[in-house]
Amino acid sequence: MYLTQPVHRALQQNPDGPFTIYGERVRTVDESADRIARLAGALRGLGVQQGDRVGILSLNSDRFHEFLLASWWIGAVVNPVNIRWAAPEIRYSLQQSGTRTLFVDDTFAPMTGQLLDVLDTVVHCGEQAPVQGTLSYEELLADAEPVEDERHGGDTLAGIFYTGGTTGFPKGVMLSHANMVVSARGGAEGGPPPPTTPHHPPTPPPNNPPRPGSTTLHAAPMFHLAALACWNAQLLVGGSHVFIPAFEPLAALRAIEQHHATVAMLPPVLIQMLVDHPDRDSYDLSGFRHFTYGGSPMPEALLRRAMAAFPAAGFTQAYGMTEVAPLATLLTPADHVEGTRLRSAGRAAPHTEIKIVGPDGAALPRGEVGEVVIRGGHVMSGYLDDPSETRKVLREGWYHTGDGAYMDEAGYVFIVDRLKDMIVTGGENVYSAEVENALAQHPAVAAGAVIGVPDDAYGERVHAIVILKPGTTATAGELREHCKTLIAGYKAPRTTEFVTELPLSPAGKILKRELRKPYWEDKDRSVN
Repeated sequence: MYLTQPVHRALQQNPDGPFTIYGERVRTVDESADRIARLAGALRGLGVQQGDRVGILSLNSDRFHEFLLASWWIGAVVNPVNIRWAAPEIRYSLQQSGTRTLFVDDTFAPMTGQLLDVLDTVVHCGEQAPVQGTLSYEELLADAEPVEDERHGGDTLAGIFYTGGTTGFPKGVMLSHANMVVSARGGAEGGPPPPTTPHHPPTPPPNNPPRPGSTTLHAAPMFHLAALACWNAQLLVGGSHVFIPAFEPLAALRAIEQHHATVAMLPPVLIQMLVDHPDRDSYDLSGFRHFTYGGSPMPEALLRRAMAAFPAAGFTQAYGMTEVAPLATLLTPADHVEGTRLRSAGRAAPHTEIKIVGPDGAALPRGEVGEVVIRGGHVMSGYLDDPSETRKVLREGWYHTGDGAYMDEAGYVFIVDRLKDMIVTGGENVYSAEVENALAQHPAVAAGAVIGVPDDAYGERVHAIVILKPGTTATAGELREHCKTLIAGYKAPRTTEFVTELPLSPAGKILKRELRKPYWEDKDRSVN
């Protein structure tokens, strides 16, 4: 299991086929393979050896693709840097990982002056002229001789992928070639069909995740492992890759139409932007065939809007996290057609084992809420230089996610929330995901988040933070009464604030820690 294997298979089977598309630049498999081998030779010339860390701080591009494969070609360890971080956070990740060679594009080249003292080499991989103190990517390739793929794989460390850093310093997740290939294979193979009942006979699945010949649109940031896993799955089965620098609704719509993209991975908040864009119907999207979504729960109301907006497309929900490279469960296209479990995260993907456990680590009966734990060949070896945190989450072969969920009799996992996000109000437990789903079904609600805030009478109260759709109105009272028609009265928001945007992580997750901060910052703890 080595991550460069698909390049050799593509060279054998489709050397003249399109491999990467970036703007108007199209490169065949043969052209890309030669550039990858030359970049690998250039890295060797810069002194990069097996096991050395090489970083990239860049928006999406065909050169990002080449960087990854060239690094693995010679056994280097990639460190895709979070593009949302400030310079001190970037510096921390470079120093903590031992990254001494960094690739930067035009967007981030001006930042290099703040990082040169912790780096040996900076390579400018953008379209503009290299800035002072950096080397030209294209000149390096032109001057380098191609080298043979060393085919490092198996348990060899492939990458250090930093968690979002929403609490304290980020942790470097160590993933091997085998970890990443196992996860990609599980994603490409998909899950089993849904169980059948007399009322729900088997239905042939519609369009599926990346398949041979698919063209994947890479619009979510590729430093994030969810986007990288989608790239890896398409690489594994063979096909083409269309890159846009960053997600922007019109750019994504144009890419789907112009380059005939058939597959994309996007978090729900970005799918919402596509679905609700006023110019969506101006583009020919009839060739698009599949969305994978994840990163945060998809409100059922939004999911149904998306399925109506892209009627030819299949949908797969992927649940996971960086520590499992990143895939754990799949809600398959067939599940979406069957339609009775759209609020679940699906069932264990083909490569993984999952159970729901109580505080003592013992498996809970079906239907009881506990912690999701995961085991399989995709689970990380640990956090870089952090044995204490590693021991907290890796216990007896299981990765402990910190996510609260229950499993039904057919093995479907229903995520109820991060365990720490549970609200205790008047002695009752409220899981915010349930309230958020109720809010999302109001016709005026575009997006929302639910948190617990201090309350003198109830200890904590359910508080909603809502974005309304343009041209609509709603009051806090109306939203509360709406929710009470769908969920128990004590779960409905007691207070609501209306905002124009919500803080998001690079993965598209709503940063509830930032939403809670104003309410809890003067308290000595974050629960009542």
